[in-house]
Amino acid sequence: MATVKGQKEAYKQWKQLCRTIESMSTVDELETEAQRLKRIERCRNDYAYFVEYYFPHYCTDQDTGLIIPSAKFHIAAATKIKANRDLRAEFRWARGHAKSTHMDVMIPMWLKCQKRKEIHVMVLVGKSEDSAKTLLGDLQAELQFNKRYIRDYGVQFNAGNWQEGQFVTADDTAFFALGRGQSPRGLRYRNNRPDYIVIDDLDDDELCLNDARVNKITDWVKEALFGAFGAQGGRFIMVGNLISKNSVLANIAKQPGVHTTQVNVLDKEGNPSWPEYWKPDMIKAKAEFMGYRAFQKEYMNNPITEGAVFRNDWIRWKNPLPLREYAELVLYIDPSFKPTTKNDYKAAKLWGKTKSGELHHITAFCRQTTVSEMVRWLYDLYEWLQQHNAPAHFYMEANFVQDIILDEFRREGEIRGYQLPIIPDKRKKPDKFQRVEAISPLWERGLVFYNAQKKNDPDMQAGLEQTLAFEKGMSGHDDGPDADEGAIYKLQKRTRTESFTPRIGRYTNSKNIW
Repeated sequence: MATVKGQKEAYKQWKQLCRTIESMSTVDELETEAQRLKRIERCRNDYAYFVEYYFPHYCTDQDTGLIIPSAKFHIAAATKIKANRDLRAEFRWARGHAKSTHMDVMIPMWLKCQKRKEIHVMVLVGKSEDSAKTLLGDLQAELQFNKRYIRDYGVQFNAGNWQEGQFVTADDTAFFALGRGQSPRGLRYRNNRPDYIVIDDLDDDELCLNDARVNKITDWVKEALFGAFGAQGGRFIMVGNLISKNSVLANIAKQPGVHTTQVNVLDKEGNPSWPEYWKPDMIKAKAEFMGYRAFQKEYMNNPITEGAVFRNDWIRWKNPLPLREYAELVLYIDPSFKPTTKNDYKAAKLWGKTKSGELHHITAFCRQTTVSEMVRWLYDLYEWLQQHNAPAHFYMEANFVQDIILDEFRREGEIRGYQLPIIPDKRKKPDKFQRVEAISPLWERGLVFYNAQKKNDPDMQAGLEQTLAFEKGMSGHDDGPDADEGAIYKLQKRTRTESFTPRIGRYTNSKNIW
């Protein structure tokens, strides 16, 4: 329960919200009755316009003063909900994508203002009673102080208070707030049982650590909460981002008849899913600050369990040897099939094997970038190795050999006056998970060391994040550990089968080796 001080602060913030709504929802006094009726009809049928007209305080960009349009997935969700009075749906949206605003406020108000009222008793469920009440307060503020909505549909508020967890409007629509696990049995208003139940961000990190608690809350959602509907059923909505595979959100999605929609901050092509609001540089800055695992969990609906294959305590750091002292050096390239900055990472890993059998990860390239940037880095690395008179073998998987990639190498080679000597890896590779998992004992046994001088290097950290995140069936990026496996495989094979010392040479044509 909130403290008295906390309640006062919450009420203060609510009053400020009410003032903002009242000041920004100004009405056009010169609008004719015919214009008003025509606009109301459009609002009832056009959800994007409904949001833009009634909620300028949510939709206006504070920097530019321009309206930020609803995303396509907002409109699709509202349309789906309106069209189905008996619905079980889960909307799995990334953080910062207006889940609560649409599902807890805008869509209920859209259903309420239809010619035939589509909502009679709404139950808003949060992870705690206090959080549910706060969410309910946003809805009451709109119904009580939104001048545009009131002008079109009449005075809304009648009795009750969000701080008490319930209120009623003038047309006898009732709204209730419940915390996780609270009993909804017998919940009704007059002769109406709930017909719109929305569960908002029910999971948290602490809950998801306990299987028994997750299962208990899942049962509560399926039994007590879903059972609050009457014989006619209703709209049963769950929203959140997938923070754990062991979560109520994950469990409910597995139930029969549940419509599930997933929206990540980036779509399958690597573009922002809500480009009107989320800009690529904003997303990139968040990803860089948060790190790979946290970003995947919060913004890509891809929770990753650290230690599924590689454990953090297996990561060891050591200063590298002088390059000439390594028994063998191998650079392995995983360029990804896409030539652009979107989607897959482009990874190149330089590994060295000592005479005592240790494996040292010396430097890394692990970025979502263009092929040309990776190629320039590889040429720079090659020249750096030459300066240290350190021979190294450059490998790239033969399947990646495409004209667009080879052309990048050729163009850079023409500028530098030589072609990079890349050896095609024609190995018929087994399953990626099996390959990478097979080398994990090298970490566990203490044979693998990372370059201590590169501990804060972004590329080294990106590759390390992917390694720690690696698990079977993962939907995140695994280009870094895939390149590691390729380099280590070649190192182990070369030191077992070869005794000669390789020489650095300059090839005149990059395509003649394929």
